[in-house]
Amino acid sequence: MLEIKNLTGGYSSRQPVIHDISFTVRPGEIVGLIGLNGAGKSTTIKQILGFLHPGSGEILFDGISTEQESVRFRKQVAYIPETPYLYPELTLEEHLELTAMAYSLNDRWKERILPLLREFQMENVLEWYPSTFSKGMRQKVMVLCAFLVQPKLLIVDEPFIGLDPLAIHSLLERMLQLKQQGTGILLSTHVLATAEKYGDRFVLLKKGRIVLSGKLEEMRKQAGLSGASLDDLFIHVSKDENR
Repeated sequence: MLEIKNLTGGYSSRQPVIHDISFTVRPGEIVGLIGLNGAGKSTTIKQILGFLHPGSGEILFDGISTEQESVRFRKQVAYIPETPYLYPELTLEEHLELTAMAYSLNDRWKERILPLLREFQMENVLEWYPSTFSKGMRQKVMVLCAFLVQPKLLIVDEPFIGLDPLAIHSLLERMLQLKQQGTGILLSTHVLATAEKYGDRFVLLKKGRIVLSGKLEEMRKQAGLSGASLDDLFIHVSKDENR
């Protein structure tokens, strides 16, 4: 579904943040994007979404360059950012309606959103504006918009910040439902125990380069650490000056 090939880039062509990155996200799997702050996770995501232009390399979606088919790609991807991006002049309901219009959803989107509103305890704040929302409620708006779309590819960047335990549980359960329906999911998070529990494969970045990748057992072999947890592997490569 999503294929990243030898991707190099960043905010300046003279000083790239990520270097020669290659990995895939297949239908019906969760790929964890792991790394220290500044390792290049968010830069990688911004490159995929088209917020930044790659210095070199390719980003393919269903075998087609996302630059060549940018509109088609954006119609099939949803993004839950670390920091919610909301319009201060729009209510929750208007944010949902705008999302439905942007993705050309049919009139039944209101039926689809009702169980989501109940599950995330937002059904009574449809007429509220973002200025009245807590940080967790603002994050829930982004979650609701993403799940309303039912995307082919879901990209999630540190989604748990600000969410209460019940909302985190609902988010993870909804992600699993999308996975079972064939959605590919790229999840960037520092909550490594959750990533290990829900992830199928992992990409571990350090200083903008991939140092370990694959299923957990494959990464254990790469690191020479039999039986290591994802947290053990993360600490090992993060402290290893030779990597």
